[in-house]
Amino acid sequence: MKVSTLQKETLSKTRINQRVQQMPPSGIRAFFELVIGKKDVISLGVGEPDFITPWHIREAGIHSLETGQTSYTSNSGLLELREEIAAYLLKTAGSSYDCRSEILVTVGGSEAVDLAFRTILDPGDEVIVVDPSFVSYAPMAFLAGGEPVRVPTFAENGFVPTMDDLERAASPRTRAMIVNYPNNPSGATLTAEQMNLIMDFVLRRDLILISDEIYLPLTYEGDALSFASYRELRDRLILIHGFSKAWAMTGWRLGMAAGPEDLIEGMTKVHQYGIMCTPTTAQYAAIEALRNGGDEVEAMRKEYDRRRRFFTHHLNRIGFDCFVPGGAFYAFPSIRAAGMTSQEFAEKLLEEENVAVIPGTAFGNCGEGHVRCSYASSLKELREAVQRMEQFAHRYVRK
Repeated sequence: MKVSTLQKETLSKTRINQRVQQMPPSGIRAFFELVIGKKDVISLGVGEPDFITPWHIREAGIHSLETGQTSYTSNSGLLELREEIAAYLLKTAGSSYDCRSEILVTVGGSEAVDLAFRTILDPGDEVIVVDPSFVSYAPMAFLAGGEPVRVPTFAENGFVPTMDDLERAASPRTRAMIVNYPNNPSGATLTAEQMNLIMDFVLRRDLILISDEIYLPLTYEGDALSFASYRELRDRLILIHGFSKAWAMTGWRLGMAAGPEDLIEGMTKVHQYGIMCTPTTAQYAAIEALRNGGDEVEAMRKEYDRRRRFFTHHLNRIGFDCFVPGGAFYAFPSIRAAGMTSQEFAEKLLEEENVAVIPGTAFGNCGEGHVRCSYASSLKELREAVQRMEQFAHRYVRK
């Protein structure tokens, strides 16, 4: 018996959670459906290093398999890894975390964000989300029963929220605030003065701050500043980090969360029922990454910096005004001069020049008029991408 489209829609509405129904699909994944099957595409869309995981890190994972280290670990992760994470945070942020009770190893930074929301939010609690932001923050808060309140930022303010905007967004229901600096998609970073203002806001409003610092080692201008370095925030900060970006370990799916014992205990409780533990092989590789991977991280950071300067220079030259990112590996140029929406621009650029970028609206409504371009590609590919984008600009950019 053939089921009509109307019947399918009716059936879905009765058996799919209402919050899942209301949640739009990922703007990134929806766009990449258009890329499938196209040839000769230069992809500036994927937020993934083009470097492979350094050999000695891969070798540590391989060795763990060869020696039969294939059992479950503690729900919180290997103690040896948590000790290395604690040492890393002490070295980079000057903050001391108890490796037995204040650190949790997660399936990427994304699981850590999900766990944080599910642990701290009650139905109806509001979460301030600084936009443009990583595509999953608002949906994760929503799925946890919370209500995301988006605070837009713009290039003229360095993609940093103003205190006036934060105060307008806050209410008696505000429970938490999530920030991500260096930022995906803009590459923006924070100064010490800006961090102080955010800290004062969090303390004054009695909020929990979730700080996703996965791109922090890829900082190019100024110091790599962590909110973990602020003792005043110690009891209300959930620090998110991970190995995917700086150590080029995306496929290993390994992240970390650090915070007060009660919050990490709650996150661990959710984690142990849903995940049990993260992959043992990846954990052994991460131990090696933290112990001996610093030189490779610095080498990759310098190469990204070289690409950053090349790519943003040429985007500005050909007519796409681009805020110069201070970290991560993304450029977020304005495409308003082309007279198109972000979605139209991305689709036309793909169709006419075979260059894939992500519409800025995938990262929040304030991303309209921008596209995200990842410069985690070789200089050769970036040069070709610039040439194609320049041809595109000649046809559409108003002089």
